[in-house]
Amino acid sequence: QEQLVESGGGLVQAGGSLRLSCAPSGRTFSNYNMGWFRQAPGKEREFVAAITWSGGNTYYADSVNGRFTISRGHAKNEVYLQMNSLKPEDTALYYCGIQIAGGRAAKDFRSWGQGTQVTVSS
Repeated sequence: QEQLVESGGGLVQAGGSLRLSCAPSGRTFSNYNMGWFRQAPGKEREFVAAITWSGGNTYYADSVNGRFTISRGHAKNEVYLQMNSLKPEDTALYYCGIQIAGGRAAKDFRSWGQGTQVTVSS
């Protein structure tokens, strides 16, 4: 089954930056809208950001708007999440997914990878 691979997580101090990457493990996903989600221990997987297949439109959760930027690579097959001004509450396992329905809930996306851990220390 097609799957995405997330990378780029790590441990960073509050106020720092990280850049996450998402790439397919097999087939290309350049014609799909894609999104980033995160899941903290004991919490539901929540929407972070999404981008249309062309890269022309982006969407953000209120909690990250103005600090995070989602983008696509030149070939549209990779998706990135630039995270600036990180806060301890951004600590979570971050996943990328392909949008299969019109909403921004986790059920509207598929092909999750193993995720990449982001830990922000205070």
